[in-house]
Amino acid sequence: MDNPHPHPPRRTVEIILGVLLAALIALIVFLAPAYAHAERVRDLGQFQGVRENQLTGYGIVVGLPGTGDDNLEYTTQAMKGVSGRMGLTLPPGVSPGLKNASAVMVTADLPAFAKPGQRIDVTVSAIGKAKSLRGGALIMTPLYGADGQIYAMAQGNLAVGGLGITGKDGSNVTVNIPTVGRIAEGASVERAVATGFDSNAVLRWNLFDADFLTAARVRDAINNRLPGTATVEDGVTLALHLPAEPDTRASVMAAIEMIEVDPAETPARVVVNSRTGTVVINSAVRLAPAAISHGKLTVRVEEHPTVVQPAPFSQGRTTVEQHSTLSVDEDKRAVMLFKGGASLARVVDALNLLGVTPSDLVAILEALKQAGALKAEMVVI
Repeated sequence: MDNPHPHPPRRTVEIILGVLLAALIALIVFLAPAYAHAERVRDLGQFQGVRENQLTGYGIVVGLPGTGDDNLEYTTQAMKGVSGRMGLTLPPGVSPGLKNASAVMVTADLPAFAKPGQRIDVTVSAIGKAKSLRGGALIMTPLYGADGQIYAMAQGNLAVGGLGITGKDGSNVTVNIPTVGRIAEGASVERAVATGFDSNAVLRWNLFDADFLTAARVRDAINNRLPGTATVEDGVTLALHLPAEPDTRASVMAAIEMIEVDPAETPARVVVNSRTGTVVINSAVRLAPAAISHGKLTVRVEEHPTVVQPAPFSQGRTTVEQHSTLSVDEDKRAVMLFKGGASLARVVDALNLLGVTPSDLVAILEALKQAGALKAEMVVI
């Protein structure tokens, strides 16, 4: 006897489950909180004074296998200075051969709160005719800040990732950059940079990108967590009234950095790279009502020369007759109509239907900008 209630087919069950799953996902997305795309305060800006500082110095790398600067004057003077610091005075008029030495610039970034005795990495770059710094050692070099004060001392053996080989016939092979090297923890900090962390009554926090709405939202988020703490000074800076005791102040700063804020939408902007043809359009770009027609005009000229021979025993000469064929082709493309407020997705879909290349896209965007239909800033890099 047949079952009066047969089980539904397997395919039907899968379809029903798929529909229910899609409905559940849509419900989750609809009910998702607005702060799902919020960003932390530490990702939007930084505390004033809590930053890296650049250091530079002029030094000498020695021990090179004949790939140095040879007899360049500034290298010779530097070596005389180094020798003088060690109690060795070179005779007047003597110009030492320096193929095993090179004049270099030493650069480093001094982290915030770095204290004397801590180690930092340095980068060493040749500034003269040296072919390679591989195998060299940097002689003790002072590193200066923007104020002319010495903040670190650098010294050590270089690690060079490049390689250069030259043959007697002048041929050469170069891999990467052999005239730049790095010394891990090659400098010791000698002076700390004052940050104002423990001395200023008011600590300031700066946005990476100026925006009044984002600054106001950060202020409100901080004051919701710590009432009366933050005030807006301008489109970049917030003044924070924090406890004076360093330990408590550090805890409050850590809590502020982890507060989540929904930043303002970025300004509408179209970025064009003129060298590579790359075009980037952000999601805030909108179009006023406009119509676009994009076509391609092709002019073709074909030449068919024909050699004409004279009749036998005639007085004629062999000549070439020119036969030219001219043709003009123009691709017929539909006119695309954009309604007011067209979004980025609509713009991209329509331009893809037109089959535009990156260079054509730049021309179209510039024309829309001139027509007043593109409500965005054009940036050419």
